[in-house]
Amino acid sequence: MKDVDALIGTRPVTGGHPWRRGLAHGLLIAASIGMLYPVLWMLASSLRPEAEIFTNFSIWPASFDLRAYGEGWTALKVSFTRFFLNSAFVASAAVIGNVLACSLAAFAFARLNFRFKRVWFALMLGTLMLPYHVTLIPQYVLFLHLGWVDTFFPLIVPKFLAVDAFFIFLMVQFFRTIPRELDEAAMMDGCGPFGIYWRVILPLSKPVLATAAIFSFIWTWDDFFGPLIYLNDMTHYTVPLALRSFIDSTGRSEWGPLFAMSILSLVPVFAVFLFFQRLIIQGIAMSGLKG
Repeated sequence: MKDVDALIGTRPVTGGHPWRRGLAHGLLIAASIGMLYPVLWMLASSLRPEAEIFTNFSIWPASFDLRAYGEGWTALKVSFTRFFLNSAFVASAAVIGNVLACSLAAFAFARLNFRFKRVWFALMLGTLMLPYHVTLIPQYVLFLHLGWVDTFFPLIVPKFLAVDAFFIFLMVQFFRTIPRELDEAAMMDGCGPFGIYWRVILPLSKPVLATAAIFSFIWTWDDFFGPLIYLNDMTHYTVPLALRSFIDSTGRSEWGPLFAMSILSLVPVFAVFLFFQRLIIQGIAMSGLKG
């Protein structure tokens, strides 16, 4: 066997020198600790007495004090239960709107033929380069005339109108990887365009739909600027606005309750990401397989 290996020039496949692998793992661990330290410190600060928050930078509290969580939950005029329900409602509606509207628009661009298709697709992609602040004032004036200010409609209704060009582009790339022979087979069975979309495209597009849903949820849950512009009544506040309310007009803050509620606000985002991370990677990877 050694003679055969010498003749064909084969060598055992190895993963490199052990010290190189150890160095790479050490660098990755150090980078991970550097990125996670602020979150771990905030978690530790929510568990220690407020007098120790800015005097102890360890991520392991000397003593555990859970009072900040109880105080933070009821510190404002409205319970944090209301804020979490508001955020959950807005984020869930945004997920449904983005998945339905963007998938319909992407299906049209990927599968249907209509006049000026390339022009409309280019214009749609061009909206990606528009800063949000450019359209903010016209949108606010429109929603003000509709009487939607201080309601959830400005945060939800646009999602049902396929305004997120990034998701449309992502879905178009994915839909193009689905063989068109399936469309022809469905047409022979009597399906029209909507039947092909509903019975063929959507069932085969779970990874990209899940990716759009997850990013929609995370971005909407973390959105601060939109609710700040359109919501005035505290009973309508979402979690980011509620966290801002811990800081009064003088800049003073109850740091313990603020950190405690901040940690709780991260739980849904971490849970969604960790639970669906496989679908996120699969959806993004498969969306780039075909141009």
